[in-house]
Amino acid sequence: MNIFYEDNHLIAINKPAGTLVQVDNTGDTSLEILVKDYIKVQYNKPGEVFLGVIHRIDRPVSGLVLMARTSKALERVNKSFKDREVQKTYLAVVRNKPALEEGTLVHWLTRDTVKGVTKAHNKEVNGSQRAELSYKLLSEINGFYLLEIKPITGRTHQIRVQLSSMNCPIVGDNKYGYPRANKDRSICLHSYKLAFNHPVTKERMELQADLPEDAFWQKFR
Repeated sequence: MNIFYEDNHLIAINKPAGTLVQVDNTGDTSLEILVKDYIKVQYNKPGEVFLGVIHRIDRPVSGLVLMARTSKALERVNKSFKDREVQKTYLAVVRNKPALEEGTLVHWLTRDTVKGVTKAHNKEVNGSQRAELSYKLLSEINGFYLLEIKPITGRTHQIRVQLSSMNCPIVGDNKYGYPRANKDRSICLHSYKLAFNHPVTKERMELQADLPEDAFWQKFR
């Protein structure tokens, strides 16, 4: 684990791609369990350790995951997310250059829970949820394009399906239109920054997770 921020209320981890945030039906060890074990040993905590997952990212995605060490912190930061007081920033690498170097995408998303796939629609349909994000082209290296993504809403697979909808699937994301998977099953999407008010001190905070150490990502440093 790469813990890069910790206090009595919050803990932030730079998650490697491929690690689960919470337990699923695979039975693989999750980040949540690893952090609980760390707290138990680090602070000699008897019994069950409280830990609330605030910020979830998909298994193939790397980067910042924020967790709460107290129920009060969990409740307050969750409310900040619900009230859209938290600014999330992601970085994505795509193969196709966007038609516009920056813009806003708005779709209505539906979810196939059996296949685990989200579909983007250009207009509202039955059972859909509105999804919005802004993007900006930051750089280009060897025919790959680095985008900064700021989601306004927080829908399942939102960034992945919305970028794919403008013919810019994320590198490695063959679930949403990229022609081949990365060897390690990761996708080139990184949870980069979170800006929010601390749940106790009320101080405005900005946490930033370093890019993955692999050679492909490091080209964009």
